[in-house]
Formats: sequence, C-alpha cells, structure tokens
Amino acid sequence: MTIFKSINDEKIPVRLIDGEVGVLPTDTVMSLVCSAVKPRSATRLYKIKQRDKMPGTIIAASIDQLVELGLKRRYLTAVERYWPSTVSIVIPCGEGLGYLHQGVGSLAVRVVENKEMLKLLKKTGPLLSTSANIHGAPESRSIPDAIRYFTDKVDIYVEPLEGLEQEVSTVIRVVDDAVEVLRQGSVSISEETGEIK
Repeated sequence: MTIFKSINDEKIPVRLIDGEVGVLPTDTVMSLVCSAVKPRSATRLYKIKQRDKMPGTIIAASIDQLVELGLKRRYLTAVERYWPSTVSIVIPCGEGLGYLHQGVGSLAVRVVENKEMLKLLKKTGPLLSTSANIHGAPESRSIPDAIRYFTDKVDIYVEPLEGLEQEVSTVIRVVDDAVEVLRQGSVSISEETGEIK
C-alpha cells in the first residue's frame, strides 16, 4: 500500500497500467479505480467494493479511448455534446466487456473535463471507477476515510485534489432522443429538453 501526495506523481499511471487498484481523486468524488482494459483488475475492484450487478463508470480522456475499449462509436457520437463534463451516460455494450458491466449489458461512461484527470487518463487509457466506499456506506472524503474501508486491499491511495467539490456525476440515459435522468448530480439536466440547465 502506497500513499501519494499528488495525482501528478509519475509512478501512478505506471502502477495502474500494471493492473493495480487505487483510490484517487477524480473529476467528481474520491473513487476506487483500475485500468478498464484489464479484466483481472476489474474483477478485483468489484470484489473490494463488495458489489455485484451494479457496474462502475468508465472515465476517459476522449471518445477515441472509449471506442478502443470496445464501445460503439455511434452511441458515443450521439451524446458527445454532453462532454467533456461530469455527466455520465449509460451506453449499451456487448459481451466482450462483460467483465466491466457484470452481465448488465450497459455501462455509464464519461469524457472528463478536469485537467489533472485528463493528464492521467491520457497516460493510463480509460479507467473503471466507482465511489470509494463499501456498497451502501458513506462516500470517502479523505484518505483516512478510504483506508478505513479498504485497508491494504488497495495498492495506491492518492490525496484529494485541492478545491475539488466532490459531487457525484449526473447520470443519464438517452433513448430515441429522449433523455432520462437516472441521477441528478454535479450537473443539472432537463429531461424535457435534454439540455444542461
């Protein structure tokens, strides 16, 4: 278990690419993360989180990263007007990504806006993320909070970003041009118009 003071530490992307699981400040809340391209890491993350059939969110630096992961570009280009932002959008995906979606057949994905996270994601590729807590417990707001949940089951802990509001992302689904808001979070979206308020 290693605690890093800054998300900019050059060792962090190397360790995530190698398959480690970490608690990091993201563009929203403190999150449990791992490489989205490593099935073994994703399985381990879900075991640590103690959650089944409730997949996490894929965060990426670009739509191209999500396409390379295996998501269909047509679904992503249909919603790209919402990105970059803290809006996560539920996208259908196939069996090839079953290790990420846990058999649900869809994943929440987003292209981030936060500069520090963009830098990291450009090095690591897309990350699987979920709030840094045991399912059903309060979210971690600090490293000590997260350590109380995960102890040494997590390889990397990174101090929160200064000034980060730590609000959950807004989660939406778009079906036939209709927007369904699954969770109102850091960005307010109208279901009537689909526009950011």
